[in-house]
Amino acid sequence: MKYLKAIIIYLLIITQSCVQETHTKTVTFKVDMNGVENTENIGIRGNFTSSPWNETAPLTDDDGDGIYEGTFSQKTAVNGIEFKFVNNGEFELEGQNNRSIQFEYKPETIIYEAVFNNPEGQQQNINN
Repeated sequence: MKYLKAIIIYLLIITQSCVQETHTKTVTFKVDMNGVENTENIGIRGNFTSSPWNETAPLTDDDGDGIYEGTFSQKTAVNGIEFKFVNNGEFELEGQNNRSIQFEYKPETIIYEAVFNNPEGQQQNINN
């Protein structure tokens, strides 16, 4: 009986101390700002930035087509993120749910495309 209790305690300790494996998630965010006035300081905020929801990660429009982009890569074990696009410090989709991306338990490369202030977004997973 002593040995059975010891084995059970040992198994509980081992299973409680397991650490979930991390995987690299690379996400490219693209937001169409065409039709939005005063587009300055376009970015993204979410629960994945170094200061969650307080820091705006900048997006850029290098080719001048009105679509702002940014790619972020992080090694993580989380199963998803939430975020909103930001224009001049103002969040889009005021009073509406955050945008979200759900991850699989493997390395992933994802492109997320949306139109500013339109809750519809499109996620494309690219095989690694």
